Amino acid sequence: MPKKKKSGTSVWVDPDDAPELDDDFFDRAEIREGDKIIRRGRPPLGLVAKKSVTLRLDDDVIAAYRETGAGWQSRINADLRKARKLGKV
Repeated sequence: MPKKKKSGTSVWVDPDDAPELDDDFFDRAEIREGDKIIRRGRPPLGLVAKKSVTLRLDDDVIAAYRETGAGWQSRINADLRKARKLGKV
């Protein structure tokens, strides 16, 4: 009687072995919209960094800003800054 082959003796090798995602990889990263580079890598240290906060706003206010498209959170920031300078806040 022939001897039965053992299953699982071969070692599987992933054919799509991705490179390691190190700091150099992220330093060269580009964010694109079509052919236009929006942001390349992280902003350099030393620039004034924004802080993440939790803020409760009415649904209609958020919807109105979101309708303006990408960058709506930055527009809220600019409007708050403008209102603060005018002494309204």
